[in-house]
Amino acid sequence: MTDSAVHDTCCDGAKGRSALQGLRVLDLSRVLAGPYAGQILADHGADVIKVEPPQGDETRELGPPFVDESAAYFHGLNRNKRAISLDLSLPRGREVLLDLLASTDVLIENFLPGTMRKWGIGYEETLAERFPQLIYCRISGYGEHGPLSGQPGYDAVLQAFCGLMSVNGHAYTGPTRVGVPIVDTATGLSSVIGILLALAERTHSGRGQLVATSLFDTALGLLHPHPSNWFASGIAPKLTGNAHPNISPYDTFRARNGEVFIGVVNDGQFRRFCSMLGCHDLIDDPRFATNRVRVENRDALRKEIEHMLCDFDAAVLCERLTEVGVSASKVNSVEDVLQHPHTRARGMVVDLPGYRGIGPTVKLSRTPARVRTAPPAFAADLDAVMAEAGYRPEEVDAFAQNGATPRQKKAKG
Repeated sequence: MTDSAVHDTCCDGAKGRSALQGLRVLDLSRVLAGPYAGQILADHGADVIKVEPPQGDETRELGPPFVDESAAYFHGLNRNKRAISLDLSLPRGREVLLDLLASTDVLIENFLPGTMRKWGIGYEETLAERFPQLIYCRISGYGEHGPLSGQPGYDAVLQAFCGLMSVNGHAYTGPTRVGVPIVDTATGLSSVIGILLALAERTHSGRGQLVATSLFDTALGLLHPHPSNWFASGIAPKLTGNAHPNISPYDTFRARNGEVFIGVVNDGQFRRFCSMLGCHDLIDDPRFATNRVRVENRDALRKEIEHMLCDFDAAVLCERLTEVGVSASKVNSVEDVLQHPHTRARGMVVDLPGYRGIGPTVKLSRTPARVRTAPPAFAADLDAVMAEAGYRPEEVDAFAQNGATPRQKKAKG
């Protein structure tokens, strides 16, 4: 893979101005939530400079599989960015950061709370006054205040702490981690929302502000409807497998040749569901007349449905249900959905030389997102970024030699 090969790829093939063109972002974050937020901004045209520590972003090593020198995990979160490295533990590294901030709109970081303050470059103490238009996005595990604020946060740990695991899984499996890093990803999305809100407000006030997101707050925000149910009833939710606590039937069922998920969310859909299956007696059964009683009698309803579905081909069943307005799908593998014609039609797989990834999820009609460059090699854009900040080549060489701006990853140990 070349470090600087540029290809414009967007959902509809159009080219032109991007929504965030002209925005400069310094992405000091590592792992997932922050880099994911930075990638979304970059997809929509922001100039995102990924600033890695001398050891590099940890996700470069989270493999196999690897693509060139970095793990596929890293490649899923860092396209459309330019890359440099700064050792912020060194005074000269911090001076370079301050010089870069002079032309920066947004800074993203996810260090342990207090780390930037310890280095003398905290937002409240230093950066807010020196760069009054700067939007500073701070991502943390548990937030900056509260008894747990100093703890590191990782997705699965927050899933456990905040109750997500307690409502995910079957009675026979016990609490189970959601199979994707949902808390990290949602925190990245929350960070993008916060940054865009701050940018919108800045157009009126001319001032930046702190955008604070945390895995803890985000994980709690993902719990709906369980908090609402608990506030209303005082009854702790229990494991229901793939079933919905408030809707029935809304669950996976076994057809003749595979699992399908059927989502019946109102009484009209239930009647159409039963009619399509030829089970008109269920429509008149008082146990299943409304969603309320279907939830109360979900076990009996499940037995009836399983008996009805056992002879159906999974694909045919889902097609027929969809035709009558009942949402259903066979349970696809990741490979199945990535190769599905609809995925391609939606522009949700993008291809560059040496890079394949998931396409942008937000479609803008006039200013679509673009996938322009593959994820960068470590510090691949150091010379160009430093030149833009006014440094001469010999200065950059000197900084690299003393470790302030490494050109190669520092060996572990």
